[in-house]
Amino acid sequence: MIHTYSITGMTCDGCRTKVEKALNALDGIEAKVSLNPPIATITMDKHIPTIQMQEALTAVGKYTIEMSNAKNPQKETTDEPTAKSCCSTHSHSDKKEIIIPSNAKGKYYCPMHCEGEKTYDKAGDCPVCGMHLVKEAEVEANNTLYTCPMHPEVIIEQSGSCPICGMDLVPMNPTDTEDQKTYKDLVKKMKIAVVFTVLVFAIATIEMMNNSPLLKIMDASKWNWVQLLLSLPVVFYACWIFFVRAWKSIITWNLNMFTLIGIGTGVAFLFSLVGMFFPDVFPSEFKTEHGTVLLYFEATTVILTLVLLGQLLEARAHSQTSGAIKELLKLAPTEATLVIDGSDKVISIHDIKKGDLLRVKPGDKIPVDGKITDGESSIDEAMITGEPIPVDKKKDDIVIAGTINGNKSFVMIAEKVGSETLLSQIVQMVNDASRSRAPIQKLADSISKYFVPIVVIISVITFFIWAKFGPEPALVYGFINAIAVLIIACPCALGLATPMSVMVGVGKGAQSGVLIKNAEALENMNKVNVLITDKTGTITEGKPSVEKIYSSNNEEDTLLQSIASLNQYSEHPLAQAVVNYAKTKNSTLIEVKDFEAVAGKGVTGTVTNKKVALGNKKLMEQVNATVSADLENKIISEQKLGKTVSYIAVDGVAVGFVSITDAIKTSSAAAIKELIRQGVEVIMLTGDNVNTAKAVADELNLASYKAGCLPEDKLKEIKRLQAEGKIVAMAGDGINDAPALAQADIGIAMGTGTDVAIESAKITLVKGDLQGIVKAKKLSHAVMRNIKQNLFFAFFYNVLGVPIAAGVLYPFFGVLLSPMIAALAMSFSSVSVIVNALRLRTLKL
Repeated sequence: MIHTYSITGMTCDGCRTKVEKALNALDGIEAKVSLNPPIATITMDKHIPTIQMQEALTAVGKYTIEMSNAKNPQKETTDEPTAKSCCSTHSHSDKKEIIIPSNAKGKYYCPMHCEGEKTYDKAGDCPVCGMHLVKEAEVEANNTLYTCPMHPEVIIEQSGSCPICGMDLVPMNPTDTEDQKTYKDLVKKMKIAVVFTVLVFAIATIEMMNNSPLLKIMDASKWNWVQLLLSLPVVFYACWIFFVRAWKSIITWNLNMFTLIGIGTGVAFLFSLVGMFFPDVFPSEFKTEHGTVLLYFEATTVILTLVLLGQLLEARAHSQTSGAIKELLKLAPTEATLVIDGSDKVISIHDIKKGDLLRVKPGDKIPVDGKITDGESSIDEAMITGEPIPVDKKKDDIVIAGTINGNKSFVMIAEKVGSETLLSQIVQMVNDASRSRAPIQKLADSISKYFVPIVVIISVITFFIWAKFGPEPALVYGFINAIAVLIIACPCALGLATPMSVMVGVGKGAQSGVLIKNAEALENMNKVNVLITDKTGTITEGKPSVEKIYSSNNEEDTLLQSIASLNQYSEHPLAQAVVNYAKTKNSTLIEVKDFEAVAGKGVTGTVTNKKVALGNKKLMEQVNATVSADLENKIISEQKLGKTVSYIAVDGVAVGFVSITDAIKTSSAAAIKELIRQGVEVIMLTGDNVNTAKAVADELNLASYKAGCLPEDKLKEIKRLQAEGKIVAMAGDGINDAPALAQADIGIAMGTGTDVAIESAKITLVKGDLQGIVKAKKLSHAVMRNIKQNLFFAFFYNVLGVPIAAGVLYPFFGVLLSPMIAALAMSFSSVSVIVNALRLRTLKL
């Protein structure tokens, strides 16, 4: 049983971990807790009262847990709830839907994920690392606003004519997005910083020349005042934010990159101020030949400007990491054509309601998810499924929001609108996955915790070693090298190494029809060495059709009416196939009593006062039905042809069977062959009989398969493989696959399957075929390789850069690193990590 509970009182990832650990400590519980939304998804063998779980949470903190059920907020009873007969999984809440209010401002998150999946309501800086918060992509497209060319004060949310002059309204230019505003603000500050820094640097450089022309105009002390004045806009306007972030990091003891920058440049600037106002307190080592103290205004401004350049480049590169989401959002149209009373009316996308009839013209983007009611066309679904070939659609076929209509017009009925559409769900899933933390990130987190204090200590040691053992002026050498050590170290590169690759990788997957729930799934997919796959709807099309009905007493029509009437209450694809077949034969459905769906076996009920059972051989054994040898032989012959055969029993006697065919997907064979080539053992577990399973396995060259599997059998097989140390992925699409999907290391749901299966899985394949697993495996491998490259670069950079800045090469080669060069190297280290992550955008899946 799977229950969903709301948790209150969690504020950070540490709280989430504490709550999850406390719940998992209870017997018979497997809990997974998320911070945003604050819910616990709990799998349990038997019902456990909420009060028992509350006691466990109270023992570890001020957390509360309650049943999540918005539509039925009744108090929970201690009685064990009754699960649906057709499924071993149930939930006390409906499938979670994303509800974004139309006036939502969006959420902000730290690109380094310092507090896990925590988000913030307002823009600003991360309270832990000081990085500028990034705005999460909004699920719903903004309304297009219209204005009058003659009267710009007129702003209306829909097209039409100006209420003042009658002119046609025109769309307004879209406003800048949050990241565009951030980038433009940084560009403005960068221009100011560059102008003043160049002037300060030029004065300092010319002043050091022999027979400097500047000294003929004014003496050195007055030029120092000019440098001070020119440095003020850089320090106190363009780059002041770095000192604010540094101060916050120190008072909260969340030491980071800005701590080092703030200390390094702050010390240099304060040293220069003291040198100007109180030059006599410094020994002669710090003074120039003109008698003035050697000041570092040019070093301060150049370092700060180079750091600002790094932030500017980072902001530009970072905006591209979410490019996949932006491309998906571009798919969302802003308008639709409503068919009302026989006429067409253009309306905003936000005004569409379920049940509305919408006309989609050639070349238009489909506004919402729905079904074609009139007409046909070919639809380009490439951005949703990753497949470039348009798909032919006719009446009653499903169409998806954001896909592009071909050269014909059709009318559709709106079934899912707003945040319910597949496009919105994809964007939300990408958002959530991009904020999640991969297990490999723990290594970088552990090092980053001690990184800044160690660098500060190395900086202090550097100063004293140079002051005691260095050449004259030893104090100056010590001071410069200590600052260089602070400036060159870059914990930011370590922090960004993993999340940048995850963000780009998850977005790339979404563009190719591979939806990844979190970073852990993305990482673990690379380790998978066993794939368990269902047959119906996974290997096969999942669109079964009845080939024939056999009756041992020549009463096919009567049998068809009985089993179709029985199956009208079942949601299984095989049941639907029987009902559809009955409709083509004009067979009328009649009332059924005592209907029961037996998980993994079939259905039973009373039809015209006769007990009818339809299902596999295990169901026949359960209802004690006798099967003649002649009927059994006929059934085996059908099964060996790869058909799925269901026995029909009436009043305890098997009197016939229904033969159903379900074509194997054309992509299944190629996908299985490629996975085996990559070293993945592919095992088919099916509830179908052994003869049918063997026929399918032989066609696909599958060496491993098991037939007659009930949901619990699939679960046991996965646990057995995991006990052997295997990393198991499970691909399925039905309700009966949900427990196995949840148990597997990686659950992979077919997007064409049931909501329960998709909710239980960690990866969803939009198109719903096994080629998507090949894509997911390739994507996972590429992302993990990219992360390791980033981590290597970040580690290598810091391990190499800090000693060089400290001066270890000086005794051997006479090489010292200027703090300004160190600042340039530091600024480009983070940018290099992001640029490397962006290479994933060119990956061919």
